[in-house]
Amino acid sequence: MPELLLELFSEEIPARMQAKAAEDLRTMVTNALVDAGLTYEGAQSHATPRRLVLSVEGLNAKAADTVEERKGPRVDAPQPAIDGFLKSTGLKLDQLTVQDDKKGQFYMAKIKKSGRDATQVIAEMVPIVVRNFPWPKSMRWGSGQLKWVRPLQSILCTFDGEVVPFEIEGIHSGNTTMGHRFLSSGKIEARRFEDYALALHKAHVIVDANARAETIRTEAKNLAFARGLEMIEDEALLKEVAGLVEWPVVLMGEFDKNFLSVPPEVIITTIKNNQKCFCLRGPDGKLSHQYLIIANTVATDGGKIITAGNNKVIAARLSDAKFFWDQDRKTRLEDLLPKLDGITFHAKLGMEGERIKRIEALAAEIAKTIGADVEKTKLAARLSKTDRVSAMVGEFPELQGLMGRYYALDQGIDAEVADAIRDHYKPQGPSDSIPVSKVGQAVALADKLDTLVGFWAIDEKPTGSKDPYALRRAALGVVRMILENQLRLPLGKLIENAVVPILIYTAEKILEPSFDAVVKVAELLGKPKLIKQFEATDEVAEGWSDHVHHGTLRVQIELCTFLSERLKVTLKEQGKRHDLLDSVFSVRPFTDFFLDAYGSSTGEILEKNGFDDLLMVVRRVKALSKFLETDDGKNLLAGVKRAANILRIEEKKDGKKYSGDVNPSQLIKGEEKALHQAISSASALARKAVEAEDFEAAMRAISKLRAPVDAFFEQVTVNDPDPTFRENRLRLLNRIREATAEVADFSKIEG
Repeated sequence: MPELLLELFSEEIPARMQAKAAEDLRTMVTNALVDAGLTYEGAQSHATPRRLVLSVEGLNAKAADTVEERKGPRVDAPQPAIDGFLKSTGLKLDQLTVQDDKKGQFYMAKIKKSGRDATQVIAEMVPIVVRNFPWPKSMRWGSGQLKWVRPLQSILCTFDGEVVPFEIEGIHSGNTTMGHRFLSSGKIEARRFEDYALALHKAHVIVDANARAETIRTEAKNLAFARGLEMIEDEALLKEVAGLVEWPVVLMGEFDKNFLSVPPEVIITTIKNNQKCFCLRGPDGKLSHQYLIIANTVATDGGKIITAGNNKVIAARLSDAKFFWDQDRKTRLEDLLPKLDGITFHAKLGMEGERIKRIEALAAEIAKTIGADVEKTKLAARLSKTDRVSAMVGEFPELQGLMGRYYALDQGIDAEVADAIRDHYKPQGPSDSIPVSKVGQAVALADKLDTLVGFWAIDEKPTGSKDPYALRRAALGVVRMILENQLRLPLGKLIENAVVPILIYTAEKILEPSFDAVVKVAELLGKPKLIKQFEATDEVAEGWSDHVHHGTLRVQIELCTFLSERLKVTLKEQGKRHDLLDSVFSVRPFTDFFLDAYGSSTGEILEKNGFDDLLMVVRRVKALSKFLETDDGKNLLAGVKRAANILRIEEKKDGKKYSGDVNPSQLIKGEEKALHQAISSASALARKAVEAEDFEAAMRAISKLRAPVDAFFEQVTVNDPDPTFRENRLRLLNRIREATAEVADFSKIEG
């Protein structure tokens, strides 16, 4: 079958852009071919530092003929209308057919179109793709108007072995390309991808990026093994280096052993970031003074000059790193705290120094709850951001936290505190670990909760795909730490304690400050320690109170809703059913904290979204899932759904809710009396079990409703002719719904 081969040859393409560019080329070209009526069997795209390559196999030489049916005017339409239709179709009147319609008879035209040759389609399509290619950054050169990531030098384009002729800004397509910049000379002819890839390999170019990466990995490991060392693998660096070379050659360099006194992570980061080289471990597992260079040429001297050049540059970089390390250790972390007062966290949320004080207070509260050492937690929180103003982190921001640990240990600070300084940024992604120690967990939770609460307080929440402050990641980190460490946290109360000082801070910016106003707010919230001295009147006390009080409630509701959604995401990824999650999130006990604190005016919002204890949610879901796997669970679910459906229909028809008490004297049948008694007993037992957080016992309690519910529907007519009996029985059905709602909203469960 015919094959399309396309190569766009240019100056060096940045490594970070190559993979996406190759995929974009494949997508744009194949979509255009399909739109033109051409089908193909497969397509593969590749990228090297100097070229984008596409091969489309099994491409039809010609698009299929098509027949287009077009409806024309009525047969009795004015002649000019008919003539215009004939002109647009290119047909004569006797070539039209007549079709009956509800509105009369109409002319129909069948227009046959011959399929276009693939060569013609390709010649028109490639220039359009090139001119509209979505490079993140592109440039113009010379006097031309074409934009490309780097100056485009040549285009190879063949179909079925023959050149597809076209021209773009003076560049004419052909069937030649160039090999390696240094290791080959002259032009290389190619007609099909197999010949193309083989010819380039002989010219020291590996077209496939994955093959280049595996070549680097294999040769690097082999060279390290031969020297009794082990390569420190880094997939991101491996992909980047594979995008920097067309013919990888692995060499070994070394640096002065005295630099090993610097923390290994600093050395690895320095060598990786500045020279794109791989570090090595010795037999003892410690960092070696030797490293691996990935060259892009076969040097005639065996790589001595290349190695010497890299050694010289790395020595200079490591000298800088050692200087930073030595200088930073001269200043204690505590002495760096004042510098944080000069760093803005966010224009609306104040300086880092103010934030550290909030994190320290919040971390201490969390520590008391989860059993962490409070004093160690406070110290770790206070010092957690100090390394951000160190010279080392200024040079390598990715080492924040880690350098704080090294400086803390160097200054004799407790190891658990030092580890917490390092770990408080964790987890930074789904594959990242969570803090191990209780102190680390408390500080990490406080850091993330303060971030979430702060941005919610100023109404800077994630929207759609935009999340510039990584708030979704912070929320998932909170959820992971709570679930994986089985932490019982009163999130509602923690959010309140975290948001109040932020709201008072923001109030100072948007309201006239007043000492008496702050006193009243602090007393209202039971936080006299937050009182500040201001020189102003007390006329704005009410405004302060509204701002802080209602702002606290808003943040609690919205942030708990957001956390509940992140919890759903986490549980779904673990294979939990979405309908069970929805049924559990609808249960009233998760909203009691808010309802008790703020009253029933917010009840509808909170009953729909609120919760306070993530572990309780997970345990309920687990117990509910287990219960629904039993026959009792399946049958009870069917009965409850039947009751709910009847209620929904009748309540909609009657325009009212049947939520009142059941009148026992109007229960005339044994089955409805038995059901009423069973509901009273099961509801009480389930409520008691839920209060004790024994959710399996709660499920067992409501399972006792199965038999009386089945009997009720078999023997009792709900819509009795007597309106009194009918209403009483509908209220009985509502009691079924209320009883099962002690553990979950069964109406949201599928099946």
